Amino acid sequence: METRVGDITSPHMQWWLDAKFGMFIHWGAYSELARGEWVMNRERWPVAEYEAVACAWNPERYDPREWVRMAQDAGMRYLVCTTKHHDGFCLFGSEHNDYNSVATIGRDLMAELAEACHEADMPLGFYYSLKDWHHPDYGAAHRGDDAGQARFIEYTQGLVRELCSNYGKVAILWYDGGGAHDGEGWHADEMNAMVRELQPGIIINDRSRVPEDHDTPEQHIRASSPDRAWETCMTMNGSWGWHAGDSQWKSTGELIATLARVNSLGGNLLLNVGPMGDGALPAESIQRLREIGDWMDLHGESIYGTRRSPFEWGCFGFTTVKGSAAYLQITKPVGQELIVGMVKNRVLSATLLATGEALDFEQREDRLFIRGLPAMAYHNQLSTVVKLQLEGEPEVYPRWL
Repeated sequence: METRVGDITSPHMQWWLDAKFGMFIHWGAYSELARGEWVMNRERWPVAEYEAVACAWNPERYDPREWVRMAQDAGMRYLVCTTKHHDGFCLFGSEHNDYNSVATIGRDLMAELAEACHEADMPLGFYYSLKDWHHPDYGAAHRGDDAGQARFIEYTQGLVRELCSNYGKVAILWYDGGGAHDGEGWHADEMNAMVRELQPGIIINDRSRVPEDHDTPEQHIRASSPDRAWETCMTMNGSWGWHAGDSQWKSTGELIATLARVNSLGGNLLLNVGPMGDGALPAESIQRLREIGDWMDLHGESIYGTRRSPFEWGCFGFTTVKGSAAYLQITKPVGQELIVGMVKNRVLSATLLATGEALDFEQREDRLFIRGLPAMAYHNQLSTVVKLQLEGEPEVYPRWL
């Protein structure tokens, strides 16, 4: 497989660009404290006190096959899980430290997840934080300690090498926490070259402070340039790691509308779940995953394999495109008549995607009228999709103003 780093047309990127939708998992010893993944930093836990919590953590209900099944049932086509967050505790075995799940409970949690992903043919991604509040040499460069910085880079590259060597095929390496240095400070080019040698075809994000394959806007939607791949990562509520006090759950309809908006702009959505300390997923996450999966069973055609849409947002919602089809993602009430501006192609048919039911339509210059939409209740409901079959690939008239 030819790998052209940063090139959206590179063969190694195409499966990911087609997948459009993945599961992000933030999970670690901090999940036991149930106050989010930044709890050690925000509450200023001394290293020794936090170590006692981390080393006693034993997630007895952790079932990675169930995680993978739920992700696939929700229509997610890849999975990215934290292997080490900023707290420094590794969810995998390592020769470089004994601050890891193998040393504490005799379980390589990432080996179990990798096995489950490989069994289910689910592309596996590893999140790795370059921050490390536990390691004594983290921050050495800011202290002017060159020897300490060299030790920390060696430590970091050693852990990354293990992740890319010991778990079979790794499809994605998702760095985080690289803000303390520029790419040169992390020796990022050297490290990522090692990663690509160990895992040919791997997709690497931009957070080692060099661009690599794709951009990663967080908790917001910001499209990159048309020649650049990007992925919005977003939570279901307001927290990444499990936070028992966070009840700000987004509705399933809001999450699906977010997926449609991201896809219409040419991006992927990496939607997060934060398992509880024991390894079980919160009931609120499970409910939303099931409802998203039900919607994707009927409307996945309007998501998978789509590319950046030439249509601007409409009063009804967003438009995704694939080949000679345009998919109108109706996320807002429009009544029984839908008006779409800018359509330049001749429209051959308009149908409800879920049922194939034909809809009446009338095309006038750059306005398309679609009539006979079913009455739909939109309060906390899921979007309806109308499929337009066009003559040729979708084109639009120039901006009106």
